[in-house]
Amino acid sequence: MLKITKVEVKTVPISSPIRNAYIDFSKMTASAIAITTDVMKDGKPVVGYGFNSNGRYAPTALLNERFIPRLVEADPKDIITEDGTNFDPHKIHAIIMANEKPGGHGERTVAVGVIDMAIWDAVAKIEGKPLYQLLAERYGNGEVDERVYIYAAGGYYFPDKGLKELQDEMKGYLELGYKDVKMKVGGASLMEDLKRIEAVLAILPQGSGLMVDANGRFDLEYAIEFGEKIKDYELIWYEEAGDPLDFHLQAELSKRYPHAIATGENIFSLQDATNLIRYAGMNPEKDFLQFDCALSYGLVEYLRILDMLKDHGWSSRRCIPHGGHQMSLNIAAGLALHGNESYPGVFEPFGGFADNFAVEDGFVKLPNVPGIGFEEKSDLYNLLLSIGK
Repeated sequence: MLKITKVEVKTVPISSPIRNAYIDFSKMTASAIAITTDVMKDGKPVVGYGFNSNGRYAPTALLNERFIPRLVEADPKDIITEDGTNFDPHKIHAIIMANEKPGGHGERTVAVGVIDMAIWDAVAKIEGKPLYQLLAERYGNGEVDERVYIYAAGGYYFPDKGLKELQDEMKGYLELGYKDVKMKVGGASLMEDLKRIEAVLAILPQGSGLMVDANGRFDLEYAIEFGEKIKDYELIWYEEAGDPLDFHLQAELSKRYPHAIATGENIFSLQDATNLIRYAGMNPEKDFLQFDCALSYGLVEYLRILDMLKDHGWSSRRCIPHGGHQMSLNIAAGLALHGNESYPGVFEPFGGFADNFAVEDGFVKLPNVPGIGFEEKSDLYNLLLSIGK
């Protein structure tokens, strides 16, 4: 019978001097996990790796005190598929969430997402398939997006960073092969932010577009005022103007702002995602949803969210996950999402994709290797190998 033989976790710094409208990243950390199984491939045990996405601190204490003990104490027969050939992520999700009250979708969502990622990595490796292929076969139509649309998220506030430096940063993303770029707003005065937006628009070539992200900083009055000031720029989207759970603000903004709105990176559960769709005035024909499975109970919960969206008339193509990591990239390719975020040069080694796969005209391909593909990103894989040492 398949067994989990060892679970190791460590806290890793991903700090940097950048800031958005709400926080700086000077103390940012992440949890990384290695789940070793008794399944042998090429003479070695299969190990699944996972980590939490950026923007939330490492939930290592929660993992060690609550969720990992539930996993290792579970009866092996209760965490495997009916035919006994692999681990069952859905059963494991139920076990590690046992004895948890509903509601209170706080940092525990991040901890569960760490374990979930590692389990899916192991499951795909045992199947001998890339995760994106496994997802397409189990939950899609079997077809995979051979390349995935990605955009460069940057434009952070940084000490002594003026308009020229902002323009140079965005030019750098274009030179890397990105077509569309995103920048932060809300961390400066309205007039200064407008100058920053105009500076970026001035250097974008025909066919490239700009998104702006306020990281939830605005109240209703300012969100509407800001939207009024930027509406003629015809941006790709206006992101997370207000608090992620202020559905009234979102609904009122949606009535007044004529172009696409994006939100969801700080919505961490099926119930909150459902309420967003019910009450926030989001438009399934033009808006975008940015749920990040690595922050929101993992892929098991994300699959439930996709089912809910379908029931409410939303296409999976309106989803473009936050996070800029390989897990979201696999989901985008396997479950027919719109694309994925990318953070060039930031949040390494967790951010970014496989080595030797360059961005071309705003798209990137995935390696044809079993699992999520961490082994094809050398700096990340070396870190993951160090867990427990």
